[in-house]
Parts: sequence; structure tokens; C-alpha cells
Amino acid sequence: MSPQALPYVLLLGLLYGTTLIASRFSVGQFGPATYIALRLAIGAAGLALLFPLMRRPFPRDRELWRQGTWLGIFGTALPMLGVIGSLAYQSAGVTALLMTTAPAFTVLFAHFMLPDEKMDRRKALGVALALAGAALLAIRGETGLATVGRAVPIGYALVLGGIALDALMTVYTRRSLCHFDTFDISFVRLPVALLVVAPLAFVREGFDLSSATPVGYAVALYAALAGTLGGLLLSFHVTRRFGATAVSLTAYVIPVVAAVGGVTLLGETVTATMIAGMALIIAGIAVINRPTPVPLDAELPA
Repeated sequence: MSPQALPYVLLLGLLYGTTLIASRFSVGQFGPATYIALRLAIGAAGLALLFPLMRRPFPRDRELWRQGTWLGIFGTALPMLGVIGSLAYQSAGVTALLMTTAPAFTVLFAHFMLPDEKMDRRKALGVALALAGAALLAIRGETGLATVGRAVPIGYALVLGGIALDALMTVYTRRSLCHFDTFDISFVRLPVALLVVAPLAFVREGFDLSSATPVGYAVALYAALAGTLGGLLLSFHVTRRFGATAVSLTAYVIPVVAAVGGVTLLGETVTATMIAGMALIIAGIAVINRPTPVPLDAELPA
């Protein structure tokens, strides 16, 4: 990674980590689907305003809208429902740790879907370490909450299911959507995700805002601007300038930010098992991201 990318990686990890803390607070203010709908609505509106300001034409390509619709459903709406829904059962720190396994799922799916990204022994070891860290948390039933003794399995299932689905769509994007502009795809996927989540918020939760306080609205606004819109745009910038590997390094920052913020702001806990699980997961991701050494006798390009 270029040294110039480090401030951007740290900022992106900070945005995503603090957004996770905000989401943990917000599930006590709103229903999960209602909160997600609010975030998506604010994010989509902000993105729509940026198009004329940046003098970009609105996307009209039918294939882009078709692919953006798939991404909106399976790469945004459903993963957000899984991750945010899990925060009703466990701390932001535990959810962040489980989210860090995303590169392991990506490598696993890429092995079967991308002919040029087959898994070797090094990547297989990284995947095994990362998933072992997640398994350790699950076996020990860690919640990261002082008021809850043992985790409810549905919390782990929601976040891991959401992350696995997001990783699957990431691989699908690499395989089928490389020729589309990321900004245009994002313009499509956010409102599509909103159209999926908003009816669910009305049906399951009645879009109930009665428990929300002014602080709750402010926190939801921050999450929408920092995590949904700001994170999207910064991730786009980092990917275009420094590459996808730089973005993946935020996996080392997010759990630290979420754990420290959860303890200091929400009264969450960090246990020895959580630290051990984090060590295994981060070690696995480090092994996955380690560059493959080039043989000394490899033929140099002309």
C-alpha cells in the first residue's frame, strides 16, 4: 500500500467504525428496518444532489440499472438488514469483529467464481484463521454486552449471513460489473435498497418513530452522512486512486474503533476471548493480503 493511502484508510475505518457505534445506539431508538430506511433515504438524497453539483449526467443505461438493482437488493439492502439486525443481540465490537471476516468470504467465493483468483495454500490458511476467530467467538457465546450473559445465535447468523452475501456480490461485481462507473452504480443501488427496506419497515415496525429522541435523529443523520454517503464516496475515491487492496485494509481499523467506542460511549465490554478472536481474524486477513512472492527466476517483462 502506498504511504499516501494511509490517512484515507484510517479515515475510512473511522467512518465505518463510528457508524457501527451509532447503529448500535440507534437500534434502541428505531426499529432496525426503520433506521436502515432513514439512512438509505438520506444517503440516496445526498447522492442525487451531488450529481448536478459534479455536473455528471444521470445514468440511463438499462444494463446498468438492471445490475444496480441486483446490487441494491443483494449487496446493500439484505447485508444492511443482517448487520444492523445483529446489533439488537450483541455489541458493536462483536459485530465489527465478525464483519472483519469479509475478505475471507470474498477469497472463498472468488475461488469458485473467478478463474484467475484461485485459492492457494496461503489464502486457505488465512481463510481458516479468520473463520476460526469467528468460531471462537460463537463457541464462547460472546456478546460484548455487560447485561447479557451468552449470545443468541441469531445475532451471529445475521451478521455472518449479511457479510457473506456482501462478499458474494463483491465477487460478482469483479466478474461482471468492472466496465460500469462505480459512482453510477451507487446512484442506482441506494434507492433500490430503499425500495426494498422501506416496505419492510412499514409492515414489521409500522415505521414507528415514537421512541426516537433528538439525539437519536442526530445519530441517525450522522450514520447516514458518514457511513452511507461519506463512506461510499471515500471508498470510491480510495479504490480509484490506490486500489481495492487499500480499501480492504480498513478491516484492521473498524473493530478497534468499534470496540473502543462501544466501551467508552455505550458501556460495552471487551473480553479476553474477544481479543483472542480478533487476533485470529486479523492474522487471517493479514495472511490473505500478503503479496505472493515472485520467484527469482521469473521472466521479467520486456
